[in-house]
Amino acid sequence: MTTTATLHFLDYLIIFLFLAVSLYFGLRFARKQKTTQTYFAANGNIPSWAIGLSLLATLISSVTFLAYPGTGYSSNWILLVQGLMVPIVLLGTIWFIVPLYRRVIGLSTYEYFEKRFGAFARYYSSFGFVLRQFSSMGTVFYLLALALNNMIGANTLLVISVVGAVIILLTLLGGIEAAIWLDVLQGFMLFGSGIVCLSILVFAVDGGPATVWEIAQENGRTGFGPYDLDFTRLTFAVMAINGAFYAIQKYGTDQTVVQRYLTAKTDKSAIRASLLGILLTVPIWTMFMLIGTALFVYYQQQPLPVGIKAEAVFPYFIMTKLPVGVVGLLLASMISAAVCSLSADLNCLAAVGVEDYYKKIKPNRPDKEYLLAGKWMVVVSGIVAILIASLYLMAGDEGVLSMIFTLYAIFSGGIVGIFLLGLFSARANQQGLNIGILVCVLFTAYAFLSSTEIGIGENKSLLLDLGPYNFTHHKYMLGVYSHLIVIGVGYVASLFFPKPILDKNLLYSGWLENRRAEKKLIRANKEVVVQ
Repeated sequence: MTTTATLHFLDYLIIFLFLAVSLYFGLRFARKQKTTQTYFAANGNIPSWAIGLSLLATLISSVTFLAYPGTGYSSNWILLVQGLMVPIVLLGTIWFIVPLYRRVIGLSTYEYFEKRFGAFARYYSSFGFVLRQFSSMGTVFYLLALALNNMIGANTLLVISVVGAVIILLTLLGGIEAAIWLDVLQGFMLFGSGIVCLSILVFAVDGGPATVWEIAQENGRTGFGPYDLDFTRLTFAVMAINGAFYAIQKYGTDQTVVQRYLTAKTDKSAIRASLLGILLTVPIWTMFMLIGTALFVYYQQQPLPVGIKAEAVFPYFIMTKLPVGVVGLLLASMISAAVCSLSADLNCLAAVGVEDYYKKIKPNRPDKEYLLAGKWMVVVSGIVAILIASLYLMAGDEGVLSMIFTLYAIFSGGIVGIFLLGLFSARANQQGLNIGILVCVLFTAYAFLSSTEIGIGENKSLLLDLGPYNFTHHKYMLGVYSHLIVIGVGYVASLFFPKPILDKNLLYSGWLENRRAEKKLIRANKEVVVQ
């Protein structure tokens, strides 16, 4: 069931103004984009607080407006566990991850993988990134168009095309700097819209916040359980383990985040930006999950039309219960989240395309040629993402979407394992890692095929039925196992080959040695000054 309604002129005006502001940011920074360093890394001149808000916008897309309230409405807060693990893990690792990348790579995250383990590791990880980005970008476009279609009857293909054109133009003109400063605006919009919605909701419930908590608790809409150690279903343990690896994958191996480190002036500035982004993202996720919880309580007291799915409840509330202007703000925030995350994705895809592929094919060319190639990649990548979203509309929830996720699951598993093995083991070498990747791909293919059903209703069957040998653990554990396989098999296999000769800057132990030397030098200088 749709929630189609007519927007007021003021709401349309707010949305139009946001799209106009987005294009202004592109034009505002267009004149600066004369080198690849400026276009992809802003010459390292962005303040840490702006980078922090940009990281927030990168990790938050328009999906947050739908998925989190939908989950909070239909269940408890277990999906928040993944996000809550991010600060726990990164508070212990961000201190050396940031300086590592700023010291050993030029622009592409996956340059580190090549320096540590050779060209195959670089192309395996960068190709996995490209697949994931295209699949996620198509999903963001698709869900945004579907939401606006349900809410205001907007033509889905038209929404995808218009928003896509704005994103391509913004990224093409303004580069990463325009994307970052637009992210700053979007960060404030996210907080503002979320606070307004949650405040209206909890005080619209008869009895206020106390009643929201009481009814939610009585109906199993609070807490993070179940808490047993069962890996075959969604439990706290599954989400916590998955979240730990997600944190490292996003902040340690993802180009969209690592590229932000390079836009900062110093290592300390980049670290501060990362911590700010982490500490802001978790409250946003929590706020939208609580909106879902409050929606559940609100519609226990109010009649809700039959047939509205959990993901559509928040859009229904927006269109039927919020005042003029606030609706426009919410829709603009939803579009803003898509524009900001996708513009950064396009820039990062182009950066990887230039650094990992174009420069390998055409080395030692003028920087202007690389910049032009990067801009063409922005346009082509944007068009491809729009086409993928259009295919999603035709294929529905299955078909193309399932196929792309399948390809990514098989050919990009274990990237965190590569990173951790390279960072912490000086004994691991290229030959051993390649064997680990091969075993990881085979395992991931087995696990996915023996746990994925096709068909409808009673006619469903597994893609590969191995009886008692089918993979029965929860799908979130598949990625965890792939990383562990790369680490375990990669290390053991490395023992059969010669120990590699490494640049110590590629290792955690090297970072630790440099840090101790710096502290020793500082102490020595202080003693000289005292004398």
